Amino acid sequence: MTDSRNISDILENWNYDSQSIRARLVAGQNGNTDVLQMRIEMGIIQMETEGRPDGYRPEGFATYLDYLLQEEIAHGDDWTLSDEQCIEVDREFMQFYQRRISWLSIKEYDNVMRDADHTLALMDFCKRHSPDDGWTIVHEQYRPFVLFHRTQAAAYHQLNETTPQAAIGCINDGLGAIRNLFTEHNLEEHFEEDELVTQLRDIRESLRTEYSVGKTLHEQLAEAIASEQYERAAEIRDQLSKS
Repeated sequence: MTDSRNISDILENWNYDSQSIRARLVAGQNGNTDVLQMRIEMGIIQMETEGRPDGYRPEGFATYLDYLLQEEIAHGDDWTLSDEQCIEVDREFMQFYQRRISWLSIKEYDNVMRDADHTLALMDFCKRHSPDDGWTIVHEQYRPFVLFHRTQAAAYHQLNETTPQAAIGCINDGLGAIRNLFTEHNLEEHFEEDELVTQLRDIRESLRTEYSVGKTLHEQLAEAIASEQYERAAEIRDQLSKS
């Protein structure tokens, strides 16, 4: 008799693809909530869909960030994360990354945004209480990537729920947030050539082409201001106020 702990049959019926993320929702046992699975090279990662992906409740809290926020209230603004806490933070970063890319692969855009927001909030916490600048930089270097995922998800969510124009607006908002990061770190000269920026612009232009969308009012306003067409800018502001 085959050992029920052996998952060879599952792996054989769900091939690994090194070129893409393969994920799926699977019914939970005994009527429990569905679980999210991601196929990896030699196995499967199974994640809870709510709270922490591993289902663990740190000190009784839904996530480690929730626990740390309580610690922040107890200890004030001047305390720093311990080595053990840094390890736990990194564990939560990785778990939410794995779940975020899984959600994105199956087009669960609301969940992508939710998990991206959690990661961004955890990054903000790390900046406030990091033990040193080097540890902060290790995490901050991924902020544009998280914003990239969130922007993608927000755009496609708007495309499905509202209009292509709203989707393009989300992409422009995301590009603005990423530009602000580059400016904050004195890297603005690299913004135009950044791969994530290029990909977002490609998505934006493909939406314009597919749905025959011209410049949004916000884009027209920015162009009018840049070219010092102030009367035109005033007209556009009036249109925006009525929309």
